[in-house]
Amino acid sequence: MEKTLVSPTTLILLMIIISQFMSIVGDLKTWNPSLPYEIFSQDFAARLSLSPDSVAAASGDFGGMVTETPAAVLYPASAADVVELIEFSYNSSSPFAVAARGHGHSARGQATAKDGVVVEMSSLKRNGGRIRVSWSESLGFYADVGGHELWVDVLRASLPHGLAPVSWTDYLYLTVGGTLSNAGISGQSFRYGPQIANVIEMDVITGKGELITCSKHINSELFFAVLGGLGQFGVITRARIVLDKAPTRVKWVRMLYDDFTKFTRDQEHLISIDDGLDYVEGSLIMTQSPANNWRSSFFSPSHQSQIASLISNHGIIYSLELVKYYDDETATTIDEELQEMFKGLSFIGGLVFEKDVSFFDFLNRVRSGEVKLRQKGMWDVPHPWLNLFVPKSRILDFNVGVFVDIILRQNKTSGPILVYPTNKARWDDRMSAVVPEEETFYCVGLLHSSRVNEWEELGNQNEEILKYCDEAGIKIKQYLPHYKTEEDWEKHFGKKWQIFQQRKALFDPKLILSPGQRIFSQSSSWVWSIDA
Repeated sequence: MEKTLVSPTTLILLMIIISQFMSIVGDLKTWNPSLPYEIFSQDFAARLSLSPDSVAAASGDFGGMVTETPAAVLYPASAADVVELIEFSYNSSSPFAVAARGHGHSARGQATAKDGVVVEMSSLKRNGGRIRVSWSESLGFYADVGGHELWVDVLRASLPHGLAPVSWTDYLYLTVGGTLSNAGISGQSFRYGPQIANVIEMDVITGKGELITCSKHINSELFFAVLGGLGQFGVITRARIVLDKAPTRVKWVRMLYDDFTKFTRDQEHLISIDDGLDYVEGSLIMTQSPANNWRSSFFSPSHQSQIASLISNHGIIYSLELVKYYDDETATTIDEELQEMFKGLSFIGGLVFEKDVSFFDFLNRVRSGEVKLRQKGMWDVPHPWLNLFVPKSRILDFNVGVFVDIILRQNKTSGPILVYPTNKARWDDRMSAVVPEEETFYCVGLLHSSRVNEWEELGNQNEEILKYCDEAGIKIKQYLPHYKTEEDWEKHFGKKWQIFQQRKALFDPKLILSPGQRIFSQSSSWVWSIDA
């Protein structure tokens, strides 16, 4: 008899029918053996929703530009539910896509699953997930954290022990699994590495439905694949995160520049100081990208008037943002340490601004801006972001060709523009994440916000920036990448492309996981037959 391929939607409906039937009549050992009812738990259907509201909520993301409608949404009570779902898809004659959705903060639909199933990982928190802080002689302090947990909750759980993770993102309301699937970067990365460099161990559900514990020493191929792997190799259900002694307060300083060369030279000097600063970030200040923005409010009205005058004269000025952690033991020397580090810097005289805040308030600085924007209805708008890693050797060319000739000239940007250096030595090349070849490279973030009907214009500007870099031979790498063709992905991964393909074939051979990244398709020339 000829086999009939069943659509993903029909398969999901079949799952519900089977599970509901089982809940009524009990264990059906004599029912049609061709149907794989035995893999389902009796209450699985109650956690799988086809409701229009659930499906609509899982169809988009923070970017607000891509809508991909799933067939259903799973609200798991435990990792076993996710295993059950993926295992069913893998064993099906017509596998369907599965995407793990954390806080939905992707920009281009990366956490969507058209006609498949989106797994709302936050449901695990409502079902008893927790964060456990521990110590061992071999590992030191660490926290076991669900992949669904928000980083702000990891911070809140570890601080009462006088501890905290060492590497952060600027925004803490992101999930652990989400940032580890990318890299997790901020102004601490030059010193402590990205978040993926501070993971000891993980529990991961592969595209075969296997729940595997992995580390650098156990199942290491999966461990390195998942870190920065864009969700292609598994769903992170637990991560063991490095903790260190937490400071109590921070000295938070900003200084202004009117010369990009001096601005970047000082940043590079500051990140080279051993046991120096704990955080270094830079940003552009223009008319369309103001000094105070949703990331932080630092300057008083009188300062803003002075800054506006500088912008009028120069078009762009540059803000260097620096932080040094301290506690009671170092409180008496912190100012002296900073003044010593600032000697020889080329900032504009008299334009140095300082705050003294708690460690928590500094790390959670973006939250207050978010609350204000939500109150104004300006948070849930399209965000056509572009994040790049730019080699140090070409950052001056990038400034002229992008910041001046494209962004300043076109006057379209609305949102923060970040530019700050980090060190390649802090990244483990065995991981899936890719960075430029040079030892020092810059993290550039064009964090656009847009009206609903205007995001395509900013998207076109992003394409112009990418085209300029390509034609100028600036070997950038996208962070939180978005590409349209497999050839572009191959160029992105470069020397890692072959191993990326091999890992996909090993851990997700039927291309079930994270289809929203648009890396692979069933027509990919390398794909093995799913019947093999």
